[in-house]
Amino acid sequence: MPKITYVAVDGTATTVDVAHGTSVMRGAVFNDIDGIVAQCGGNAQCATCHVYVADDGADRLGPMRSDEDDLLDFTASPRRPTSRLSCQLPVTDALDGLTVHLPERQN
Repeated sequence: MPKITYVAVDGTATTVDVAHGTSVMRGAVFNDIDGIVAQCGGNAQCATCHVYVADDGADRLGPMRSDEDDLLDFTASPRRPTSRLSCQLPVTDALDGLTVHLPERQN
């Protein structure tokens, strides 16, 4: 299984195995990672699964859809060039070793 690392605001990093086809958001929820709220359950409707993708991982992600792009304009923490909604990031072998940083707040 691919390993995804979630870095909390305080710098604490937690690396977990996430099943193929599961989203980066679900990987956090299933592994009790604090900092991902996921109010809408992964339907790209709430932006409470906002993450900052580490610079070295951005090129491994699929393209951003327009609905994700629109929602990122309304996140509780500031949008950055590496912002993504973790519910829109399906885990594949290409994401093995991906690091995402959690924002200060989600809602």
